[in-house]
Amino acid sequence: MQLTRISILGVGLLGGSVGLAAKSLLTSCKVSGYSHRPSTLQTALDVGAIDDPHAHPADAVRNVDLVVLCTPVSVFEDMLRQIGPALSPGTIVTDVGSTKRSVVALAETLLPREVHFVGSHPMAGSEKRGVEFARPDLFQNSLCITTPTRRTDKHALAGVETFWQTLGMSLVRLSPGDHDRLLADVSHLPHALAAALITMQADQGLPLAGKGFLDSTRIAGGDGALWRDILLDNRDNIRASLGRLRHHLVILEKLLEDGHEQALAAWLDQAAARRRDLLNQKLREVNPD
Repeated sequence: MQLTRISILGVGLLGGSVGLAAKSLLTSCKVSGYSHRPSTLQTALDVGAIDDPHAHPADAVRNVDLVVLCTPVSVFEDMLRQIGPALSPGTIVTDVGSTKRSVVALAETLLPREVHFVGSHPMAGSEKRGVEFARPDLFQNSLCITTPTRRTDKHALAGVETFWQTLGMSLVRLSPGDHDRLLADVSHLPHALAAALITMQADQGLPLAGKGFLDSTRIAGGDGALWRDILLDNRDNIRASLGRLRHHLVILEKLLEDGHEQALAAWLDQAAARRRDLLNQKLREVNPD
């Protein structure tokens, strides 16, 4: 797929980074951008994330090859309703949402049949927010999950996957349901736990916190409204994740109650070994040689 014009709906950190990356890696590709805040559009122009600013979503998607939805999950339905009539036949629409069942179902219901939607979730980001923090290398050496269904056009899927690969990402395909179930454990629950961990602290204890505590709670600094939408949209899977977490916390509580030194050490060593294996796997993915 030769991209000559793409549209980014929501030029924040992720949307701005998509724009910067596309403009640096795709020859002669122009980027249109939408935000409901004029100041955000001006900043996106100033940092070079977009070429053409638009205050209305429909205007931003006219005569483009690819639309990337980068708004919060709760806004997807309104965005899809607004842009549907303005999209040209053959246009491909994708997204960067952290949940997939809802947006895939909405897109397959609301978009014209001659428009092709491919769900995608680039696993890249930061606790920072705003287009001023956008980076053209944000997606390098990261994972992107695509979530095709039986209705997904194979050429559109290939085009979207090529787009993310061009931005430096590796790919995994999951169904929307599998995506939301697995991401509840490895992404959504950790964010909620980081928030809970910092919320539970007594004021007098916080000045004593070291680097380990800051590392453990870093992601709690994310946008509260954005994460509220994610947690609510995937609430069934996150509640199931909480149940599994409770099981392991009960095990830990029992080990502490009984004072089983060897069993507690084994429990901690098992966790440490599993994390080392994960780190080594990630290093191999970045440096396969």
